[in-house]
Amino acid sequence: MPIHLEPRDVTADLEGFNSVLIVSCPICPPMCVSMQKKKPFIEFFKHGLKTQAFEDYIASIRKPLEQRGIRTGVFTMRVPVPTMCLWTEGQRNRLLRRAKDYDAVLVLGCDSATYTAKDALKETGCQVFQAMRVETITNAIAKFRFPLTVEFDYRPTPTRTRIGRYNEHVDRAQD
Repeated sequence: MPIHLEPRDVTADLEGFNSVLIVSCPICPPMCVSMQKKKPFIEFFKHGLKTQAFEDYIASIRKPLEQRGIRTGVFTMRVPVPTMCLWTEGQRNRLLRRAKDYDAVLVLGCDSATYTAKDALKETGCQVFQAMRVETITNAIAKFRFPLTVEFDYRPTPTRTRIGRYNEHVDRAQD
């Protein structure tokens, strides 16, 4: 189930670093940015499996860093997979190899993604920062348009949903 993420300002967190690797999950962050920008999630014949709104968001993070002389790079799993939140040992090793040339890692993802990056990089001197905060579970309607375009119509979830009597407090002494 996708998580609804909101971008955080991490400018102050990245002060003093010479290089930053931006690490992104392939589903929740691009989906959330595309909904926030009201842009398509996938336009297959224009951008393949990349989400252009998300690519623009990553560029908006990189540009000011590079203007300050900070080297940047991007690491992601390009193809969405069902186990997107559960990185394999191979994916963790790939991140470790890529991050060894960077001072900091900026995670575009949820708390789980940040923990995964920290765990994979625990033997390095790389500092890990989370660039998005978890707001809620995503509730959206998927819309498919010709040719091979996917959009999401975001439907905010109530702060506390109730479905039948199972989510309500029941005094067992009265039963």
